[in-house]
Amino acid sequence: MTASPLVVLGALGNCLDIVDAALAMNEAAKEPVFEVLGYLDDEPSRQGTQVRGFPVLGSLAMAREMPDAYFINGIGSSRSHRQKQAMIESLGLTIERFATVVHPSAVIASSASIGQGCVVMANVTVCANVTIGHQVMMLPNCVVGHDSTINDYSILAAGVTVSGVVNVGSACYLGANACVKEYLTIGEQALLGMGAVVVKDVPTNAVMVGNPARILKQMA
Repeated sequence: MTASPLVVLGALGNCLDIVDAALAMNEAAKEPVFEVLGYLDDEPSRQGTQVRGFPVLGSLAMAREMPDAYFINGIGSSRSHRQKQAMIESLGLTIERFATVVHPSAVIASSASIGQGCVVMANVTVCANVTIGHQVMMLPNCVVGHDSTINDYSILAAGVTVSGVVNVGSACYLGANACVKEYLTIGEQALLGMGAVVVKDVPTNAVMVGNPARILKQMA
């Protein structure tokens, strides 16, 4: 098996965990799945340096100059989740150019589906009939219950629990340890604060916090 050359978009935080997950995949498979080439990052001070033993090769725009590489995005947070789609689309890459990295400790039901460019970190559980869209990031210890959907570009921070038959809209951010009751809908680009306990539908662009979660503000 020939390893796929992999470039990580971003060189901080979650990006380092993505490298660890890719290396763990190689070890678990006992053969090379990915050859990590390094990172692309728009911060000039990081370009030309080494991060976790791999080089920061240049800016994000360099992705267009690497026709043989696959990419995985690690950029995204509670501050930038609404811009994630535009940032990725600005690279001009087709969805097939994005790899999906799944840590070997994750448990994925055979009936679940996971799109391109997804990151599934350690100890994530994805249950029966779940649909995960493209460019979704799920950080360690998340659980997605049966028959739920996580749409494109959304981010689930560490320890999030999404119960069964939930629809999470595109480009949402679910903060660490947030919990979502079954049969609910989370509107596009919504943000759930850390530890939010969601027991009713969340409007598009809403910021919800607390237990039970309430609207803190409505983004434009």
